[in-house]
Amino acid sequence: MLKKIGYLGPIGSFSHEAAESLFGPRIYDHAPLNSIPDVINAVDKGIVDLGVVPVENAIEGSVTATLDWLVHQVDLPIVGEFVFPISQCILAHPNQANTSNQEIKKILSHPQAIAQCRVYLKDTYPDAEWVFTDSTSQAATIIAESPDEAWLSIGAKQAAVLNQLNILEANVQDHPNNVTRFIVISKSVETWSKESNRYKTSLQITLPSDYPGALYQVLASFSWRKINLTHIESRPTKTGLGNYFFLIDAELPVDHVLLKGSIEEIEAIGCQIRVLGSYPCFSFLEQAIH
Repeated sequence: MLKKIGYLGPIGSFSHEAAESLFGPRIYDHAPLNSIPDVINAVDKGIVDLGVVPVENAIEGSVTATLDWLVHQVDLPIVGEFVFPISQCILAHPNQANTSNQEIKKILSHPQAIAQCRVYLKDTYPDAEWVFTDSTSQAATIIAESPDEAWLSIGAKQAAVLNQLNILEANVQDHPNNVTRFIVISKSVETWSKESNRYKTSLQITLPSDYPGALYQVLASFSWRKINLTHIESRPTKTGLGNYFFLIDAELPVDHVLLKGSIEEIEAIGCQIRVLGSYPCFSFLEQAIH
């Protein structure tokens, strides 16, 4: 029986492209879902075996919907990471392919996609309203079903092919190095057929409220051991204004002697630590890993 992979759909989204690139189109049963929380909940409830969700973009930063749902709503480990290049395209129904820029009324897409292209959109379609959708592929579907509307969407080339839309322009993101970091979540340990020489451990660290300088000591525990940190972010605990925890990604597996020592030192000063996952890291250049 094939394992089932959930991702933010419909088919043609960047999450779909990342999942297909990482796992292959035929080895797993792919299950597009309506939102990031839907993907995470489907893994938690056993509806799908694995979930692929975006967690960070090189232009717009963290995907807070992913982080907050993993931290506050479920207890699921991160079992893998995949860095995937993002090429945002302007998609049009064939009926609107020759509509002038000034006549375009709306630009539809996921908030992250629009944010990645906001300078381009302001310059090219200054009068168009931005309309947020649950995914880039959903926006493409709406455009396909609205042939008489002077609307465009932002999304992947695959969404254009699947919805029979015209690509007016590709790579319209405001910065060229547009990549998204996706994480794989699962209730069980994932067995990867290919080894990676890069490993990360994601930690949630809550500081003691009555310990001045605690954050400095947390960072120092990594620094003097020369543990590289690839991500540090504060997120609200949702228990009151000014209450935060820290999400930290360290470039070592959790059982490495140096990281174990750092965790023990951090706990000794009264911090609470939750390991969100310890996992191999892959990139688009290592396609079809399974």
